[in-house]
Amino acid sequence: MSPRLLFAIVFIEGYCSLGAEVIALRRLIPHVGSSIVVTAPTIGFFLLALALGYHAGSRVAADYRAVVSRNFLMAAVLMGIGLSASGVEAIFGGAPALFAYLIFVGGVLCPQAWLLGQTVPILTNLMRAERSGEAAGRALYWSTLGSFLGSVTLSLGMMQLFGVWSAVLLGALLLVTGAALVERPQALTIGLLAGVSLLALVANLGDRQRVDTAYADYTVQQVTRAGMVTPRAFLVNNQLASLIDASEPPAYARYVQHLRQILLDDLKFTGRDILVLGAGGFTLSHREPLNRYTYVDIDPAIRSIAERDFLREAVQGTFLATDARRYVVETGQHYDAVVVDVFSARTSIPGHLVTREFWQDANRALKPGGVLLANLILDGQLASPYARNLLATIESAYGRCAVEVLNKAAPISNVIVTCHASNAEKPQIYVDERNRADIDSARVP
Repeated sequence: MSPRLLFAIVFIEGYCSLGAEVIALRRLIPHVGSSIVVTAPTIGFFLLALALGYHAGSRVAADYRAVVSRNFLMAAVLMGIGLSASGVEAIFGGAPALFAYLIFVGGVLCPQAWLLGQTVPILTNLMRAERSGEAAGRALYWSTLGSFLGSVTLSLGMMQLFGVWSAVLLGALLLVTGAALVERPQALTIGLLAGVSLLALVANLGDRQRVDTAYADYTVQQVTRAGMVTPRAFLVNNQLASLIDASEPPAYARYVQHLRQILLDDLKFTGRDILVLGAGGFTLSHREPLNRYTYVDIDPAIRSIAERDFLREAVQGTFLATDARRYVVETGQHYDAVVVDVFSARTSIPGHLVTREFWQDANRALKPGGVLLANLILDGQLASPYARNLLATIESAYGRCAVEVLNKAAPISNVIVTCHASNAEKPQIYVDERNRADIDSARVP
């Protein structure tokens, strides 16, 4: 095998193996979120399968081209069908999340890593080199270069420009091309290559109509809600992000109406600057001309999607596509209210947006006397460790906050937390031997 051909094949292996990992992590977000407890095991299982593939490849002693060609073809099927949106939804549809996750990782992602991991050890047997280290080093160079370009171009290029389906289809077709390059195809092999390509096309071209980006899947659908007139729901990563109906004035999701009540009725905001971290469906400012709204969301496409498919009119306010924490750290502007409504799945807030440091940064973005409003989804009794710890974390930055559970009888409920800008002081506990309650009460204005 000529060096150029060999390195091209190794490059394709690296490009598609890491590309499969990037796509898999993106496909998991709507179903299990993107927290570290999801991404770290996924990457770990992928690397384990890759290591086992290296070992399996080192044991191949004959039919080098045929083995690599077969591996590429099988990996193309797994990528083209297993990583398609319909394939992933078939795995997760109705199954317990943990069980479906294990099936997806163990049956789709890891087999691809194992098959493609065999490529470099096998093909180094066909390299002309005076030293084994030279052969391995050059092969690993092209494989790793492919991995780098695969992760960058698929995540920042294909997914951003066309959607996740295009990255899946490109990877599958590249693997079919690699299988054809490794071993000159015979008539039967040509049929197999064409069949795999057709399967990948059918499985993914239908996803062109899906509204998905590198960050999330979006769907707008009609739903039924008591007291609402033909409501439509804005789903982000298969979870309800916002509601709006056809009545005049429109009705919104209960938590949005509660936030609007706090801002407009309770606090009587007029002519104020309000920062909203997490766009949702942009309904907080919908037909609300009294105040100035700035939305911050990580996905630059969410505004156009919401305007076209959900609101069906222009968003009221300014939109900035950036990370919420980065914005509150870097902005020099201060706001009368900061509304935190950030989720990557139904109950999953990105990990860097739950820490004390984030809430302190959000506090610094407030004007003196400003208010922070956070929409959380917690258990109705606030008894879980997550609920207790998250509320305690917020109050460590603000002092005592108001906590309102909107549906106390439900296992999971929207919880609205209201805090005022302050330098939180450590509270003094009243005890029998030192009770300052009467003095403190007399100081209340």
